Amino acid sequence: MSNSRKKPYFYNKETNTSLWEAPRELSPREIDNLPGAEYLQQQSNGDDDGTTTEVCASHLLVKHRDSRRASSWKEANITRTKEEAIQILKGYQAEIAGDPAKFAALAQEHSDCSSHAKGGNLGWFSKGQMQKPFEDAAFGLKPGQMSGIVETQSGVHLILRTA
Repeated sequence: MSNSRKKPYFYNKETNTSLWEAPRELSPREIDNLPGAEYLQQQSNGDDDGTTTEVCASHLLVKHRDSRRASSWKEANITRTKEEAIQILKGYQAEIAGDPAKFAALAQEHSDCSSHAKGGNLGWFSKGQMQKPFEDAAFGLKPGQMSGIVETQSGVHLILRTA
């Protein structure tokens, strides 16, 4: 169980990697027998009134000099302005043109978030786990829909709701 996200995750001892989603090689029955399986089922089914309690999303983050932490995996000291970051994202937005594969490719190459390694995939998260503007945008999207530019303390984002 993750202490920060208050949800179960999957850890592979052989590769020392962790995932929010169940590994594909596990069958539904194997997953049901794991500790925390009842929590996974609650999260994926939503509230009783039909509202969404958790979403899965990817993002493409461009940081700027006024970001909460103005450095990333690819740039030790980010000096661009917020306006420059927004212009960069607008270019990516035009290039993506609704194509999730293009979104993932651009996120992998250009995102200032460590999730770049997974094409920007953040996995599943519930309300209260992300910065409020990011959360509002992600929960306001339908699966397959991409946001406009979203500003947070971390920088500016494009968000693709994947589930």
